[in-house]
Amino acid sequence: MAFVLGVTGGVGTGKSAVLRMLAGLGARTLSADDLAREVLARDTPAFREVVSRFGKAILAPGGDIDRAALASIVFSDADARRDLERITHPPIIARIQSAIDEFRADPPASDAVFALEIPLIFECGLEDMVDQVLVVAAEQETQANRLTSRSGARRGDALSRIYAQMPLSRKIERADRVIWNDGDLESLARSVKAVWQEIRLL
Repeated sequence: MAFVLGVTGGVGTGKSAVLRMLAGLGARTLSADDLAREVLARDTPAFREVVSRFGKAILAPGGDIDRAALASIVFSDADARRDLERITHPPIIARIQSAIDEFRADPPASDAVFALEIPLIFECGLEDMVDQVLVVAAEQETQANRLTSRSGARRGDALSRIYAQMPLSRKIERADRVIWNDGDLESLARSVKAVWQEIRLL
């Protein structure tokens, strides 16, 4: 049976790393963040609406949206975050549903796996779109350290981004599977491979 796996978690937990590892094991993969980039590409309807809402200060010198500048606004202002989600979520969700429908209609093999990284799968009520949800989790200290090291964010800003999201504990409660990612990449790879082997036996 073709299987659709939703991959989610908190910021800095390693969702993208897990998605890459699943791809290496043979899964078809798709990231909602990549779809968000498509939706906010220059001169798209969402691009124009976001610029109208947040102003030209969020634009990079080349004219594209500066995602870091936009993130700094929406992670510190709940109303701004809701406005951004109102603009971007419908077209992103439509693209996710289209990709899933296409996969289910014509999977590359009877035991094919389609893994989608959807950070807000629970917040947006999308868990019914997939067969199972895998939560990638990490201790808060690990999350904060990753955010500060990879983006140069200040610790206070990193914690603000973590607190702005649904608590990981609530996501874990609703998950079908959980991978803890507080160690190195080798440990993560072993955990991902174990989940992959379990899924293939379904």
